Amino acid sequence: MAASNIRFGPGATAEIGMDFADMGVKNVLAVIDPNLAGSTAVTVALQALDDEKVSYTVFDRVRIEPTDESLKEAIDFGFAHPADGFIAIGGGSTIDTAKAINLYTTYTADFMDFVNAPIGKGKPVPGPVKPLIAVPTTAGTGSETTGVVIFDIVKMHAKTGIANLQIKPTLGLLDPDNTAGLPRQVAAATGLDVLTHACESYTAIPYSERPGPKRPNLRPAYQGSNPISDTWVLEALRLVGDYLPREFDDPHNDEEARGKMLLAAAYGGIGFGNAGLHLAHGMSYPVSGMVRDYKPEGYKVNHPIIPHGMAVVLNAPAVFRFTAEGCPERHLAAAEALGADISDATPADAGKILSDRVIEFMQRFEIPNGLSAVGYTIDDIPELVKGTMPQHRVTKLSPRPFSEEELAKLFEDAMKYW
Repeated sequence: MAASNIRFGPGATAEIGMDFADMGVKNVLAVIDPNLAGSTAVTVALQALDDEKVSYTVFDRVRIEPTDESLKEAIDFGFAHPADGFIAIGGGSTIDTAKAINLYTTYTADFMDFVNAPIGKGKPVPGPVKPLIAVPTTAGTGSETTGVVIFDIVKMHAKTGIANLQIKPTLGLLDPDNTAGLPRQVAAATGLDVLTHACESYTAIPYSERPGPKRPNLRPAYQGSNPISDTWVLEALRLVGDYLPREFDDPHNDEEARGKMLLAAAYGGIGFGNAGLHLAHGMSYPVSGMVRDYKPEGYKVNHPIIPHGMAVVLNAPAVFRFTAEGCPERHLAAAEALGADISDATPADAGKILSDRVIEFMQRFEIPNGLSAVGYTIDDIPELVKGTMPQHRVTKLSPRPFSEEELAKLFEDAMKYW
């Protein structure tokens, strides 16, 4: 079990300069979401560096939903501006971009060397990377706790990633001041990413059913559900059920809800960063990668995107109806953690109860009604299946085996829910 160190509390961002000074870091590359210029998070963080006389260079050309091309541009910038530490201020896209710069400027390699097999070569990271402090400004991906980078391969129209515990941030700073005023739609999509991570991690195949690695450094980051991750993800689900509605309704003033959702995201990251995910995430990668013209409300982007949290939750109800047969008691426990009444439930009810609860959240938070609402039709299903099949890092953790035909049926089921 491995995770980043975490510091939580209003105002924690102001300590960043002292952290780097105490680490002996003299020169920082600050990787910043371009939409955050002038924000509290950026202003406070950079002032903290100035106060401790830590020099810095800013990279602010992060792409929301990164691609292999955007990461290569960022890595080139990193080579041109050498640093002995990194700070990432933004959502998962920003934190993942900083991880990639840190990895490839520490260990010069072909870009595909560390990309997950079978799409990339899946080589293990040789050793530690440089210090990275992650400052999330959304409560969703949990990227501040994980050794995972997710991005689109442009030519394939599909997402893949890099997963190795060596690249996790040194420290994640969870500061509720940094999520004040988050657009409601962004709060919803990122919060439902937490929900989906946690459900998938809790229902993934047990770690004891995976083959053991030949050497410890070959053990995958995603190991299957396990006693430690179970604790974190169940608490993440309880926090989402209790506090996401409050954050969504009052993102400006409800500091407690913002703080609890930052904790939920981190808890979910600690859990899934070690246990892994399965079909809802595997199916989400082509859903994001094949987007045509959808631009979600609340996101400042100049290109079509289906936000990651939206892409995963759009598949989730169809997936949980299917996977419940593999471990019904865990699907019921996940539903209960989200507030569902399971007092009279039978194992046969598990898939419907969990999927119905997820649909209730989708409706409550104004998420589009299935894949058809973001531009897909049944004619797209063969390509969506094709884009999912290589995602072995996650799909092999499904608690129920599946065929291409069953996967096609899942995409069909996900087209519309109500």
